[in-house]
Order: sequence, then structure tokens, then C-alpha cells
Amino acid sequence: MRTARDQLGCDFFDYLTAVDELEAGFSVVAHVARPRVGHVDSLLLRARIPAATPAIACTCEVYAGAGWHERETSEMFGIDFTGHGVLDTLLLPEGFEGHPLRKDFVLASRVAKPWPGAKDPGESDSDAAPSRRRTRPPGVPDPDEWGPRQT
Repeated sequence: MRTARDQLGCDFFDYLTAVDELEAGFSVVAHVARPRVGHVDSLLLRARIPAATPAIACTCEVYAGAGWHERETSEMFGIDFTGHGVLDTLLLPEGFEGHPLRKDFVLASRVAKPWPGAKDPGESDSDAAPSRRRTRPPGVPDPDEWGPRQT
């Protein structure tokens, strides 16, 4: 991050987040940019960290705006930003357990209530073939209800 700012001139911090890559660990992703007149050079930075010890250095002293993003990423993925200091809860309710954007996080609603349809072909309780309704792209009205009438 420091190299991107000091040597490449990327002094605009856009965002920082993470991607859960399961066994491969986490990818911490940051987007920074160098705005110029009529053009913006952007750079996407990625760092892979292990799932067993998800920790990476804090970037707040390089980009002050990274603090909020680091807090959110810490809360949602359980990644420790070493040197941050204040990784308090930001979005989740008090007492929430777990990290909801991890792929191994169990959705309580799916434990309490089964999925309403077949998950995979052949898993349905019904022997009948599934019915399919005619679909239209969002925002396209039903031609029987709107549009020119053909006589």
C-alpha cells in the first residue's frame, strides 16, 4: 500500500474488503487510484493470508480512510488488522457470534426452515416434473397487459 501511494502516486483510497477462499485462506483486496485530469489510473491490490491465522498489517497510517473498511472486514470475516487498535463492532448487533461473510458461517434461517425447493436435480420430494413459468427480464411488462394491440 505504501509503495502504491509513494512510488505510483495512488493517493486516493477507494475500498478494502476480503474474499473467503476456503482452504486457500483469505484474499484481502484494496482498490486505490491516482486521479488525473480527464483520467483515473486505478490499482487493485491483493494479499493472501492463511485461514488458520487471519491477520494482516493495518494500513491506516498509509490511507486514513482505510480504518472503517478494516473494521468492517474484521467484523464480517474475522481478520485481525495488526496495529489498528480499535476493531470494535461496527455493523452487527451486540453479542453477535461468528463472522457472517465467511463461507463456513451457518445461516440460522436455513437450519430452522428447509429450503422451499429442490437444491439439486433429483432431491425434490415430488415425483412430478417442476413447472416453469414464463419469465421476463426485470422491468419488461407483460405483453398481454401492455403495449400495442394486434387486431
